[in-house]
Amino acid sequence: MFPRHAYAKIRFFMRAIDLGVIALYLVGITWFGAQFRKSQHSLRDYFLGGQTSPWWAIAFTIVSAETSTLTVIGTPALSFGGNLGFLQVVFGYLLARIVISVLFLPHYFKGDLFTAYELMQRRFGVRLRKLTAGLFLVLRALAEGVRVFAISIVVSVILGTGEMLSIAVIVGLTLFYTFHGGMTAVIWTDVVQMILYIAGALVSLIVMLDLIPGGWPYVMNLAAEAGKLSVFDFRFEFSMGFFSTTYTFWAGVLGGCFLTTASHGTEQMLVQRLLSARNQRDARTALFASWAVICFQFTLFLFIGLILWVYYRDTGLAVPAKLDRIYPQFIWDHLPVGVAGLIMAAVLAAAMSNLSSALNSLASTSIMDFYKLRFTGRQESHYLRMARMATLVWGVVMFGIAYVARHVDSVLEAGLGIASILYGALLGVFLLGVLTKRVSERAAMAGMVAGFSVNLYVRFATPIAWTWYVLIGTLVTAGVAMLASVLLGDYRKQAPAHE
Repeated sequence: MFPRHAYAKIRFFMRAIDLGVIALYLVGITWFGAQFRKSQHSLRDYFLGGQTSPWWAIAFTIVSAETSTLTVIGTPALSFGGNLGFLQVVFGYLLARIVISVLFLPHYFKGDLFTAYELMQRRFGVRLRKLTAGLFLVLRALAEGVRVFAISIVVSVILGTGEMLSIAVIVGLTLFYTFHGGMTAVIWTDVVQMILYIAGALVSLIVMLDLIPGGWPYVMNLAAEAGKLSVFDFRFEFSMGFFSTTYTFWAGVLGGCFLTTASHGTEQMLVQRLLSARNQRDARTALFASWAVICFQFTLFLFIGLILWVYYRDTGLAVPAKLDRIYPQFIWDHLPVGVAGLIMAAVLAAAMSNLSSALNSLASTSIMDFYKLRFTGRQESHYLRMARMATLVWGVVMFGIAYVARHVDSVLEAGLGIASILYGALLGVFLLGVLTKRVSERAAMAGMVAGFSVNLYVRFATPIAWTWYVLIGTLVTAGVAMLASVLLGDYRKQAPAHE
């Protein structure tokens, strides 16, 4: 028998190897991203990667922007505590991509756009451009703050550090390469990090199955008996109970469709990736390819949650108070040395990937939709310098919001819920912009205020599930805008020309 201090030394050595793997990854990806500084000569380079990236790289960066640490740690928690019903939302994601490719992409590739909100100025006017851009800044800052807090859950498991120090480590490193390399760094680090964290998830699944006697058949049998393999819920009872159930087929497909149409069609963080494609055809190809990756990814993490449920059931281990901790905690405590470090690095990869995307899109909207509109005629080098400063400022903002977000229950549902409150107003006005020619700017702004206000009420005063927020906000925004346009006497026969 080894003395207790000998076991402690062995455990310390094993943890040192894992930490070494993680440190090597963090240093390597930060160095890699910073190398793209040399190619940043203009705003087109810094915000759109010079529009030279291949479609498959754009597809990976769309997935990276669409998912994050919330996916990695939040999705297994959903199936651990429930079933596979979240996949109903993913089917809505596919329907949304069809809508975006038909309605929005032709408009985004007509002209020379840097942000989604320039389209609003073209259709309505500069005031609505600023309103939609400002709403995006609020939306993305709040939602990304929750995501940044999710990072601290992982880092605190690894290092045993406090939440703020954990956040500071990742925000600081991600900010460094995003500040220097711009969108080009975001795209190519996204590619590396996507491959790493999907590979890490696959490795963890294989290792987990090896820990369970009976393996995959045993897991599936137990999960089936407990009803945890259920995907579809077709119940349709038109009542408050119907709307308060988060994962039904109708809530999933309609909610997922409206949510993704809003995020990928109106929010700068995703639209910026489409605008970075070489042409409209590449953007469309990347958009649909990204769904295939998303579907595989969510399915993978949901099955990881089922495996964890079986393992905890059979071993009698105490379940963490916060289910969001269950996957990273299991990896760190139970997987072999080196493997745990690799998979934790993969989880951090997802976090850094999404954070870099958010920082660059927040900076692009700040500069193109606000700063450059006010301070015109400056040299390109001046705007590029201000773009980097905006990136730095938003990094500090992310840190602050993450601190406030420490008390949320489910980080995945909190992030999606925040976004959904604001997405309805954005999607409603964008649909008015591309589908109508008679709604005025004043009426569209009134519709946005109404849609946002109704969603705030729905969120805080009703039991309606977050999957319905975007649909409700979109319908209210569009309906109020069309009514207001008539009442205000602004109903036009054609759209005003705002170029």
